Amino acid sequence: MAAGIDIETCSRCDKPAILHQEYSGQHFCAYHLRQSIRKRVSKDLRSQLVLPKNANHEDGRPFTILACVSGGKDSAVLLDMLVDIIGKRRDVKIIAGCVDEGIDGYRSPSLECARELAESLSIEFVTLSYEEMGYERMDEVVQRMPIIANNHDEAKGMMPCSYCGVFRRQSLNALAEKVQADVMALGHNLDDMAQSILMNMQKGEIERSVRLAPHTDTPIEGLAPRIVPLRWVPEQEIHAYAFSKGLPIHHGDCPHAPGAMRQQSRAIVASLEAQSPGARHGLLHALEQIRELHREARGSHQSDITNCQQCGEITSRPICQSCIMKDWLAESSL
Repeated sequence: MAAGIDIETCSRCDKPAILHQEYSGQHFCAYHLRQSIRKRVSKDLRSQLVLPKNANHEDGRPFTILACVSGGKDSAVLLDMLVDIIGKRRDVKIIAGCVDEGIDGYRSPSLECARELAESLSIEFVTLSYEEMGYERMDEVVQRMPIIANNHDEAKGMMPCSYCGVFRRQSLNALAEKVQADVMALGHNLDDMAQSILMNMQKGEIERSVRLAPHTDTPIEGLAPRIVPLRWVPEQEIHAYAFSKGLPIHHGDCPHAPGAMRQQSRAIVASLEAQSPGARHGLLHALEQIRELHREARGSHQSDITNCQQCGEITSRPICQSCIMKDWLAESSL
C-alpha cells in the first residue's frame, strides 16, 4: 500500500518534498526548506541586530552574542543559523549558554545535546545552574509549591512555569553578564510568539506584549537586549530543519509543564492556524503595529524601570519577582 502513496515534489525543484507550507501553498524539499528559513532568519537578524563593519569594542573585544540553548530543536536551529550567517565574522563571537534548572531526567540529557551541538560547531559552551544563582532546584520548588500557596494568596494557582520563568530569566541575565554579552539570542519561533501574544491579550496585558523581544530598539541599561531571529518561522518548519540537518536535539517534554497556561494557548493557536492558515503571522503582525502605536503614544517604557531594593537587579517594582519567590521558598523550608 505504501508504494501507492503519491509524494509531492518540491515547488522549487524536482526532489521529494518533506514539508507542505499550508499558509503559502508551497512544498519544500530539505534543501529549499533550509534556504527559505535561512533567508527569513537573515532578513530579521539584520533588522534586529545592526552591526557596523567593525563591531569590535574599543578594547579589542569582539561583539559577543549569547545564544541561549536548551538542547531542544528551536535553540539548536538558532545556534546553527547564527554560526552559518555571521559565525565567520572575526569581530563577532558567539557563545552558547544553557541554564540548568534542576529537573531530574530532563535537563541532563538535553544539556548534553546542547553541549554536543556547540562542540560540533566549535562554539564555546557555558552553563549556570539555579543553585549557583541561589535558587532551589525546580524539582524542590515544585515540592514546596503547595506550602507557599497556603502561605501567600499571590501564589495561589501558580504553576511551576511561573517560578521557572522568573528564575530562568534572571539566570540568563546573569549568564549574559558573566560572558560580557552584547546581546542575547533566544530561540522563540512563530508559534511561541503567537502563544505569548494570545496569553497577554486575554489577560489585557498590552504592556507585557509590547515588552516582548526583540529589544534592540529599546535597550535597557545594564541588560543585554534580546533578539529572536526565528520569530517568523513556524515550529513545524524548525523541526523539519533540525531533522533534515541531523542536529542533536532532545525530544523530551518538561515533566512540570502540564497544566501551564501556555499549553492551553498552544492548542488555541494550533486550532486557529488549522482553520485560517497564516493566523500566527497575523498575530505577530498585529503586535508589531501595536508596538509602533504604543511607541508613538507613550515613548520608551523605560520610565517604569528601577532596581530591586533587595538584589539590585533591574525590575519594574520595588522588590523583583525573583526575590519575592526566593523569600517564599526560604519561609517554606523553616
